[in-house]
Amino acid sequence: MDQPAWKRPHTTRLTIGGDDAQRPQMPNLASIDLNLLVDLGALLQYRNITHAAQHVGRSQPAMSRALSRLRGMFNDDLLVRGLSGLVPTLMAERLAEMLPSVLDAIRQTVNCSVAPREWRWKVTMAITDHQALVLLPRLLPRLREGAPHLDMVTDVVLANALRRLEQGEIDLAVGQIGAAPPGYLRRRLYADRFSCLIRRDHPVLKQEWTLESFAALRHVAIASQHDDRFHKIYDGLTELSVADCDPIVVSNVLTGALIIAATDLVLVVPSRVATRIASVLPLAVVTPPLELSPYEVALIWHERCHRDREHGWLRREITAAARE
Repeated sequence: MDQPAWKRPHTTRLTIGGDDAQRPQMPNLASIDLNLLVDLGALLQYRNITHAAQHVGRSQPAMSRALSRLRGMFNDDLLVRGLSGLVPTLMAERLAEMLPSVLDAIRQTVNCSVAPREWRWKVTMAITDHQALVLLPRLLPRLREGAPHLDMVTDVVLANALRRLEQGEIDLAVGQIGAAPPGYLRRRLYADRFSCLIRRDHPVLKQEWTLESFAALRHVAIASQHDDRFHKIYDGLTELSVADCDPIVVSNVLTGALIIAATDLVLVVPSRVATRIASVLPLAVVTPPLELSPYEVALIWHERCHRDREHGWLRREITAAARE
């Protein structure tokens, strides 16, 4: 005889997977129309299909279809009828809190609308010490004003600069290159000539400044590396044939300047560098008594960075600082 239901032994039905088995799977991001999030923002703001449609420039039927798709996406009614119009569900209220920041992040990702003052990034620029003396005092105040969170790192080594630009080891290079090879871009910063630096009380200043008197002086030269068709900054000064003896070669221009300030040696450097150094050391700037080919200082970068918004902004700032 069958027992009444209330007398039957209590049994428990086991559900494999529990609640997880009933949870809807997350939709594939590739299948999501991001415009639906804009529609959702308008719907949650106005809680009226007609007004939301007018806000985003859609028709009322198109917004109704968007709401239907959103309900399917979130597996929730989102907006339900109330006494005075549509009322958001609990899910919709949570989405309303998250959606503004989500949409703002998407806009920034797509439009790169963040102002330079909000950028937080690091840039490495290959630049010799003597060009850094000319450029950085003008550039850094501009960067501090326009992009205070930018970290500028300089690298004095120009060897293998082209390869390092391509591989992202450095972001920019300042130097001399006749023509940018394929895949690289070049912007002229300025042209310069060469000048001689000697100490202010040097005996040669009391004499006629001729090629012979210039050649009779012992020279200080800055070591340079010829690599990647890139490094011609000092125009082969270590190989000047006018000197009677080999030059004293040092690693950087400030070391050379300090040496000539205490000796009778002479240092040939770009004129902008000579003027800068002579403003802080007891040195005289003299035009060389021979023709030295001028050179053009350029900014070089790789095509991989060419269309980057931040990189483009920085290139413009460097150009402006160089031409001040």
